[in-house]
Amino acid sequence: MRLFAKYNRVNLITTVIVMLFTGIVYYQAISWILNNQKDNDLNVEEQEIFNYVKINHRLPQIFESNDQQITFTPAKPNSVNREYINTMYFKKWNDDNGHRQHSQQGKKEGEFEAGRGLISSVTVGDKYYKILIVESKVETEDLIRIIFFITISVILFLLLVLLIINRLILNRLWKPFYGIMNELRLFNIADNKEIPKLDTAIDEFKELNRAVLAMAAKAKYDYKDLKTFTENASHELLTPIAVINSKLDTLIQTENFSERQSKILNDLYGAVSRLNRLNQSLLLLVKIENRLLHDQEMINFRELLEEMIAQFDEIFQDKNLKVSYTLNDKEIYATRYLVEILLSNLISNAIRHNYNGGEININLTNERLVISNTGGDMALPDEKIFTRFHKSSASEGSGLGLTISRQICENFNFSLNYQFQPPFHIFTIEFK
Repeated sequence: MRLFAKYNRVNLITTVIVMLFTGIVYYQAISWILNNQKDNDLNVEEQEIFNYVKINHRLPQIFESNDQQITFTPAKPNSVNREYINTMYFKKWNDDNGHRQHSQQGKKEGEFEAGRGLISSVTVGDKYYKILIVESKVETEDLIRIIFFITISVILFLLLVLLIINRLILNRLWKPFYGIMNELRLFNIADNKEIPKLDTAIDEFKELNRAVLAMAAKAKYDYKDLKTFTENASHELLTPIAVINSKLDTLIQTENFSERQSKILNDLYGAVSRLNRLNQSLLLLVKIENRLLHDQEMINFRELLEEMIAQFDEIFQDKNLKVSYTLNDKEIYATRYLVEILLSNLISNAIRHNYNGGEININLTNERLVISNTGGDMALPDEKIFTRFHKSSASEGSGLGLTISRQICENFNFSLNYQFQPPFHIFTIEFK
């Protein structure tokens, strides 16, 4: 999950929870405030009754009202406890009320609705009365609902605006980060192209950019240093190898050797030959990585492949290999010398790791070249097969053949891949 999506999800969930909690608290607070206001009104009515009784020594006259009802009920002395209650308020319908026709037909005189009441008591002369003052809460509840719905609407609107602003602002804020990631994806240690310096006002991204620039510069420096060392070492090895070969030739021509001495000389020749091939491979790899081999031309890939197969014909016969191929016309724009090395390495690899009487199949289409061969029963390790100097214990190669082959493919924007489909080991070049 992307950090942006994760942040939005956490932010949204947190905001919704906080809004719900604050909405409930806000609703309760508004209800308490309005109920308290209603209780104050009831207190005023109670005090007016007390004042009227004190002055007139009798109960006040009761008038019908649509919003308030007062009743006096005889009771035993000191039997009434003063308290506020939530009760039902009976609202009568009058002639102007919209329920008039319904009242006449259904014989109904009103309806019950929510109310707030105050129970109190008063003594008139030697008589004790229970007082019940009830006021309608319909207008209060309607007001609470209106306030609540307005508040919820504002909260939802603010939440929507917050999400939109977050998406727009965070996309802009994270743009430098995605720019750095894109540069890292395109970074090639062998290229001369530098990672551009980031223009941003955010300190964290500036620090990240500085770290990436420092890392890239150090990687390029170490790579160039290693490449220079490899190239120089390979060049320096040419002279001693040539001297060793010359001395061996002279030694062979001047003396008669025993069988044991001849075997030692033969082993020396083999070792020097392997050292020379390794040195040549390293020099070639350096030239390929530095793109020092240009001379690109349009090549008939099918004809070149047929020539390479013909060159290996005697080796196929010596190892009793059954070779089958299907070649379609294909032209590529590349360096002929490098393509020859590529094909030679892949065909040599198919021969070297095959067994007597095995098979090699070569298939060329406009999209790909597939070379498959029988061999070992186990798949080769994908993560190491194209690594420098990686080879099986039984191999006599330098361990650079497949590395050079992949580097050649990358130079021409091809891809070289390996897969194992028993009993065949398959190498595929995709022409992009």
